[in-house]
Order: sequence, then C-alpha cells, then structure tokens
Amino acid sequence: MTNDASVPAAEVLASNECWRLLRSVSVGRLAVWVNDHPDIFPVNYKVDHGTLVFRTGSGTKLSSALSGSPIAIEADGVDADAGVAWSVVVKGQAVALDRTKEVLDTVGLLLFPWETGRKDHFVQIVPDSVSGRRFTIAPPLTWWSPLDDATRAGLE
Repeated sequence: MTNDASVPAAEVLASNECWRLLRSVSVGRLAVWVNDHPDIFPVNYKVDHGTLVFRTGSGTKLSSALSGSPIAIEADGVDADAGVAWSVVVKGQAVALDRTKEVLDTVGLLLFPWETGRKDHFVQIVPDSVSGRRFTIAPPLTWWSPLDDATRAGLE
C-alpha cells in the first residue's frame, strides 16, 4: 500500500459484483492443502446458484479438495484498454456431486475442461466468503525501483 494520494486506491467489490465477474471468466486457481503444504491447480469452473462447480479426474486435486480442509478459488481479469484489473477469491468447502440429479443439473452448465482425459468427478465449492477488488494497473515506469539497476549491474 502507499500513502501517495495520486495513486488510486483499490475498490473493494460488493458480493454481487464479485459473482458477476466470476461469471465473466471460466478459469481460476484452486488452492488446497496437500499433506503438509498448500498447492494450487488451475481449474475450469462455472457459477451455479451461488456456488462454483468444476470437473476433475481422480488424483491429488480431487482428494485434497474433498479432504475436509478449507479451500479457495481465485479468479481475475483485466481490461487492458481501460487499464483496470480485478481479482476475486471464494473461500469455502468442496463437496462431491455424486447423486445422479446433481450431476445431470451440473452437466447443463456446459462445463468443459481444457485438458484432455477423464474428468468424471464434479466438485461444488460452497462459499463461506467471497471477496474481491478492482484496481488501476500501474504504468510500467512506476514499477522501477533502485534495486532494478543494482540487479542488472550485478549481472553485467
């Protein structure tokens, strides 16, 4: 954070705006706890009645998501023309959709993973919290710091 009044503050987003933005993209990052460390997996998801749903195959992602530990999904986007970016985080619990009706309802979401292979498991994220922010992208010249020159000089 900065105290510079010329730098616009990030806008904290209302819940309904977070859900609108989540509907505008289809890829997020699923954060789970694996054994003794966090791990992150890209997932294709869809918004479904105040929850998120993704498909996956058997493996670490599925077993970790359904372990009972809290999970999070983060998605973001950018409007390069307007110079504005956003980020939304959904925290909650993952539950397997395994009843036929639940799976058939979810299939209607047209949820198609990008990666090939069997994706027979449907997982629903039931949110405990949804938060997001929108911010102006800093011009590249403002990214410079004195350390940039020091690093470059050390490599020459």
